[in-house]
Amino acid sequence: MDHNTKLKQVIDVLDQLAEDTSVPRNIRRGATAAKERLLQQNEALDVRAASAIFILDELANDPNIPLHGRTLIWNIISQLETVK
Repeated sequence: MDHNTKLKQVIDVLDQLAEDTSVPRNIRRGATAAKERLLQQNEALDVRAASAIFILDELANDPNIPLHGRTLIWNIISQLETVK
């Protein structure tokens, strides 16, 4: 699977997380911020992925995030780590 396909899948999952009303608003905002970071075409893909991972890691450590949201974020981080 090439990087663009993986990136598209990650962005789709981030969209799902951003629209999930069962997770707190700050988590949804963070998912949107990570997505916007990944879509910035003026930087190298590995830099964008590292920035998104940093944002998502902060979200995963939030004590208010529900378990399914945390699992989703961990899965996204795992996908992004293979893009680098």
